[in-house]
Amino acid sequence: MRAPHMTRATDYTLDHLDHLESEAIHIFREVEGEFERPVILFSGGKDSVVMLHLALKAFAPAPLPFALLHVDTGHNFPEVLTYRDDTVARTGARLYVAKVQDYIDDGRLRERPDGTRNPLQTVPLLDAIESGRFDAVFGGGRRDEEKARAKERVFSLRDAFGAWDPRRQRPELWDLYNGRHAPGEHVRVFPLSNWTELDVWRYIERERIELPAIYYAHRREVFLRDGMWLTAGDWGGPRQGETVEERTVRYRTVGDMSCTGAVESEAADVADVILEVAASRVTERGATRADDRLSEAAMEDRKKQGYF
Repeated sequence: MRAPHMTRATDYTLDHLDHLESEAIHIFREVEGEFERPVILFSGGKDSVVMLHLALKAFAPAPLPFALLHVDTGHNFPEVLTYRDDTVARTGARLYVAKVQDYIDDGRLRERPDGTRNPLQTVPLLDAIESGRFDAVFGGGRRDEEKARAKERVFSLRDAFGAWDPRRQRPELWDLYNGRHAPGEHVRVFPLSNWTELDVWRYIERERIELPAIYYAHRREVFLRDGMWLTAGDWGGPRQGETVEERTVRYRTVGDMSCTGAVESEAADVADVILEVAASRVTERGATRADDRLSEAAMEDRKKQGYF
């Protein structure tokens, strides 16, 4: 008589999202074992939300061993700040907030003529890392976002001034990560390095992760500038000749209101967004982030100065 079939570990086949999740969880656990004071950059944007979800999953049922850090430009979408605070309350995480406005008020930074504050985040970020003595900083960067980010390793060494030098990137063969750093240096860690925008949305669907409502189609007052629909606000928009209209839009990425554009869309739920992203041939930052259009090497220049 044939013995009953026994399920073996090898009978279970991991799919693409399982592999990405497993890699990210391995990275979080590796950092917890190697570093003393890691911190997660958390803005309430979809990539940081997925990153936090993975971190919670990596250590469940224990509490999250890392604090959260948000660099607040002062021009954030109100819906995203509400989501951020609700998430912190729900998870019990510790949140540090570095405010660009504080630096403008005391003269350490100056307001830019174009009104955008994204480039002003670098100094508050580096100061927060130094004052918090954070030796590993998790970021939600993905290699499909922008060509400078495609040069990153998962563990990205930053010098004592927070600067990134692509020539100092270390090999990461067989998923072996080198976290060694000298006093004053720190490491940026990118658990979503091998994810795409489409992977992120498919994972959000699978895990039923809640996001700020502005990621889905809604009616909003916007105006057109340089081919992007921007939200009117006290940061300086609209200018003369720019007309405010009400449109049905959604956001592919979330940042400073002054440089983050919406896209016209009827995608009202995750399934609709997945279809839209799968059909898109333009990256989310290329389509909706004005600060990346300042020059061909805008992102790389800012990364070398200590930006995300």
